[in-house]
Amino acid sequence: MRRRPATLAALLGLLATALSACGQDADPAPTAPVPSAEGAAFPAVVPHKFGETTVPEQPQRVVSVGVSEQDILLQLGVTPVAVTEWYGEQPHATWPWATELLGDAEPEVLSTANGFEYERIAALEPDLIVGTNAGLAERDYELLAQIAPTVASVEGSTRYFSSWEDQTLQIARALGREDDGEDLVDEVHAAYADVAAAHPEWAGLTATFSQGGPYDGELYVYPDGLSTDFLTNLGFTMTPGLQEYAPEVGAQAEISAENVDLLEADVVVWATESAEQLDQLLDFGTVAALPAVAESRSVYTDDVLAGAIYFDTPLSLLYVLDELTGQLEAAVAGRAPRTYPS
Repeated sequence: MRRRPATLAALLGLLATALSACGQDADPAPTAPVPSAEGAAFPAVVPHKFGETTVPEQPQRVVSVGVSEQDILLQLGVTPVAVTEWYGEQPHATWPWATELLGDAEPEVLSTANGFEYERIAALEPDLIVGTNAGLAERDYELLAQIAPTVASVEGSTRYFSSWEDQTLQIARALGREDDGEDLVDEVHAAYADVAAAHPEWAGLTATFSQGGPYDGELYVYPDGLSTDFLTNLGFTMTPGLQEYAPEVGAQAEISAENVDLLEADVVVWATESAEQLDQLLDFGTVAALPAVAESRSVYTDDVLAGAIYFDTPLSLLYVLDELTGQLEAAVAGRAPRTYPS
């Protein structure tokens, strides 16, 4: 998500050119139908880490410059005219848990491989830009806000992390529908509370959540509070001490081969994405000798379940709950499969 340095003046000039071209040479994508939202309140004022954004009326052309916001937009009945590719190369950058809501729509897919695509975004003529999970720096926000009202993450969030609850409410506020956003949050909390109540034996058990394989000689592991709600809301307690190995607040812990014993817990969830990655994981340091691995107390996800955990949206979290509950039951009982899901 990071891009090469460039002067603000140069980017502003580039943006001005793009805005000038809009309406001359560029044909914006067809407007996606946006259902009327009874009770939506406009103008909507959204405070965020860079100040405050006013959305004057119900947006009709919404662009998501973040990597997971399409889930929340779709759940709120808004089909974005453009979304942003994160990884996985899913059709229209929309993963299986959201495809039913996308329907036949074909939003344009943006990329941040070389920075935000300001000209393409301007050519889409958006009336709202959503970037709650976009890694926005203040300069990015300033440039995007010249194109259309732009909503960033909440005050106090780090550049690359804010909670799924905060993101949901930010997007709902921008759509004039904060109450509907609160309903989405409440739905997820209630669903997880029901499963937790059905499994009182999980309360207080320790859990670790790690990416599924080493990268550049390290495992990237999630400290408590960093996208770990899918376990703590079920009663598990995250393995302590991992924050010490994170290079900054809001980042994963970077665990070397000599330190993999720090990951031992009653249950370990490994976000594996292929059989080959699982083999790499088991060959990394002493992972294969961890009691949680040797005693079948580890969950190995498939690529879609891993993606759902990473997306960390109300929609993906409900998918995680459906797919993971049985696997956690098996892991707690020491009966989890020790192979990649077929």
